[in-house]
Amino acid sequence: MDYKQFKVDKDFQIKLYKSMLLPRMIEEKMLILLRQGKISKWFSGIGQEAISVGVASALNNDEYILPMHRNLGIFTTRNIPLHRLFAQWQGKASGFTQGRDRSFHFGTQEYRIIGMISHLGPQLGVADGIALAHKLRNEKKVTAVFTGEGATSEGDFHEALNVASVWDLPVLFCVENNGYGLSTPTNEQFKCEHLADKGIGYGMESHIIDGNNILEVYTRVRTLAQDMRNRPRPVLLEFKTFRMRGHEEASGTKYVPQELMDTWAAKDPLDNFKQFLLKQDIVNMESIEEFQKDIQDKIDSHLQMAFNEDAIVPNESKELIEVYKTFDFKLIEPSIHTKSIRLVDAISQGLKQSMQRFENLVIMGQDVADYGGVFKITEGFINDFGKERVRNTPICESAIVSAAMGLSINGMKAVMEMQFADFASTGFNPIVNYLAKSYYRWGEHADVVIRMPCGGGVAAGPFHSQTNEAWFTKTPGLKVVYPAFPYDAKGLLATAIEDPNPVLFFEHKGLYRSSYQEVPVDYYTLPFGKASLIREGASITIVTYGAGVHWALETLDTLGIDSADVLDLRTLQPLDIDAVYSSVRKTGKLIILQEDSLFGGIASDISALVMEHCFEYLDGPIKRVGSLETPIPFNSALEAQYLPKDRFAVILQELIAY
Repeated sequence: MDYKQFKVDKDFQIKLYKSMLLPRMIEEKMLILLRQGKISKWFSGIGQEAISVGVASALNNDEYILPMHRNLGIFTTRNIPLHRLFAQWQGKASGFTQGRDRSFHFGTQEYRIIGMISHLGPQLGVADGIALAHKLRNEKKVTAVFTGEGATSEGDFHEALNVASVWDLPVLFCVENNGYGLSTPTNEQFKCEHLADKGIGYGMESHIIDGNNILEVYTRVRTLAQDMRNRPRPVLLEFKTFRMRGHEEASGTKYVPQELMDTWAAKDPLDNFKQFLLKQDIVNMESIEEFQKDIQDKIDSHLQMAFNEDAIVPNESKELIEVYKTFDFKLIEPSIHTKSIRLVDAISQGLKQSMQRFENLVIMGQDVADYGGVFKITEGFINDFGKERVRNTPICESAIVSAAMGLSINGMKAVMEMQFADFASTGFNPIVNYLAKSYYRWGEHADVVIRMPCGGGVAAGPFHSQTNEAWFTKTPGLKVVYPAFPYDAKGLLATAIEDPNPVLFFEHKGLYRSSYQEVPVDYYTLPFGKASLIREGASITIVTYGAGVHWALETLDTLGIDSADVLDLRTLQPLDIDAVYSSVRKTGKLIILQEDSLFGGIASDISALVMEHCFEYLDGPIKRVGSLETPIPFNSALEAQYLPKDRFAVILQELIAY
């Protein structure tokens, strides 16, 4: 291995050696503890320490790194206290996830490390968002994100590289090509000779680096990072290395030819660098033994601290309350000055006033800039806020959701327009696994609002008409808002943007230009989790939301029914179930109307909750009304049959007469 060509100070070479020795010795200890059953799982990075240590040493400590599960050297090089790492791996409270997640599935703002999730791809887009925040603030900083050769086949990899390239984001995409994705060799994963070649398709600079040569990794990454700070752009780095142990310890390495194992064993980054330092008289065996003793003493003492820590005692209320970051809602009263506007105008107005209120707020989405969005919500915004804050995106929902998370991690707020709520399926993973779970897992909130134009009645067919709110109400950690009127839409959108938790904000397309209301012209907020009693009566309770509110009111007027409580939920998570209970206890009858297909929807849970808590007050069966159990059709007659409005009128009358 050629070390001499890289000019690195001798003292720093010793530091690099000790920085590689530390994770190696920790791993050797962890493998023993794994066999003893004192930790549950281990993903070994033995043989790859030069990459983690080299990259972490080359970056500044205030620059973010997004590592994987074989990058222990990043955590140790950033000087995270070992007892906290050991506690993390044992599921103790002083670990970074308080026992809620394992291994390296955590982050820490203190050390500017943002950990992975098992769905590997999203962190690449998160790095884009972190780098975008730096760029918007004119901070000369680089973000490094890691992945393995296997994840380069994921769509998130391609989306993230494309976004970074289009936006000239200073991201180091570090690919550890270690030979195998679990047991699948590289020749069964991709056809190109080098993964670095993939950068060509994105107009991206790329380099191949010997991942087992610590001086090459450190020197080349340091040089690139210095240049990227002054000339922001993404760079793809392929580190050639090898995985000397199984994907995780239970997997073993029987699928790897012994000759290949022997070849790479001879390239061990720690042993080779030690021999180089000895030959150059930079260290001697006595000093190396001293390094080992000091490290072993440190490992032993910190491990004992972790062992001595009490086991976690489950606390149900603590678990439930820490799913969401505490939001200190402040009611901002609406002004007396109002104007009759449409739902679409109220959303646009609320979004614009939030942009004025929060200078760190960024809007992202397809066609949202010059074009103003397909529904013209952001028309003219670039004149007021510029294209840096109102950003057109490539068609890559997953990467943009992830980038929104990255903006939040780096101190920004983000509103993403999902062009149609249906398209959330292509961004589903980062929504339900990254945004929703990060605060509960390691205390990192997601200050992200995803706007979701939705709904039928406009003959748009199966892919532009869904009301898919139930996909997200099932996921702890997300908030779901679904207004029916302009007044509510504006005030709830303001609250959603102020709330540091991830919010799915549903906007019914059919109401955009048909629902008018007097709306205060100034900025105001409305609380989440407070249903609105639209009409009052004693004979029956109607619970609904979105377009269902309008259908219910029209049906009551058409049938001449004037003794019904009509409850507009407004937010589905949090849900104002107490308002439902209160109404049902008064009326004794309940019908729930939703536009979504019936099975597995909001109505089912409300029905079950009322049965559990208000059974003795009921004077008839609870009725649920929803759309047919089919995809939503395009033809107007078929769509009318699919939607629940007509069925609602029939079932409503039957329940009143029961």
